[in-house]
Formats: sequence, C-alpha cells, structure tokens
Amino acid sequence: MKNNKLLTIMLIILVSITLIGVVALVVVTQFSKDPGSAAQPSIDEIIEQSVDVPELSTNLSDKRYVKLSLKIQTDSKEAAEEIGKRDFQVKNILVELLSDMSSKDLEGQKGKELLTNALKAKFNSLMQNGEVQKVYITSFAIS
Repeated sequence: MKNNKLLTIMLIILVSITLIGVVALVVVTQFSKDPGSAAQPSIDEIIEQSVDVPELSTNLSDKRYVKLSLKIQTDSKEAAEEIGKRDFQVKNILVELLSDMSSKDLEGQKGKELLTNALKAKFNSLMQNGEVQKVYITSFAIS
C-alpha cells in the first residue's frame, strides 16, 4: 500500500515535470521567432503584385507643378488587378493630394516619404481585396 502510494506520487511528479518542459519549449520557440523572418517575396512576385501609374503632371498649391510616376506594390495578384482597375481613382487621389501640397512639402526624403505614406493610406481605403504594401516613386520632377 505504501509502495503503491509512493509510485503514484512519483508518476505525478514525472508527468508534471514533463508538462512544464513541453510548455516551456513551446513558449520559448514562439517568442524566439523573428517577426521579420517571414519569407520575403521574390522580385518576380513583387512585380506580379505591382501596378505602374504612368507619368502624371499636376499643379501644386504654390503654383508650381510636379511630374511623377509611381509603382504600387500590393499583397497579392488579385489586389494588383483591383488597383489596376481603379486607376482613375488612383489618379484622382494623387491629383487631390498633390494639389494641397507645396514644393517645400515634397523636398527631400522626408517629403517623399510623407507623400508615399499618405498615398498608401488613401489607396488602402479604396481596396476591397487585399492591401497596398508600398508605394514607390519611380520618377519625380518639380518645375
């Protein structure tokens, strides 16, 4: 009887230690994953999921004008097809946004980053399938 009780206690302790080890292993592996380690798409996938916005010229708020073209990268081929079909809305957003900006707003890297981030947010508000991941400025000139 005493041996049976001792054996039961030992089995409970062994099972508890094993469970604690498994839980610790799962926790460590989950927290040690690098969030940036997700597979990056290849350049061919990026091109397949991207849409070109041809060169567009428009006035700025300070009576100057800007000429630029863009590449919009989406998260899927379907999203790229959708943004391609919405080209008139994309151009409208671009013209509206730029008409409220001056040439000083677009100066330097920070100005262009401000523009691309604003465009990304506005384009994503249009999207029903997928999302815009990045907006690239492929040509840019202010006159």
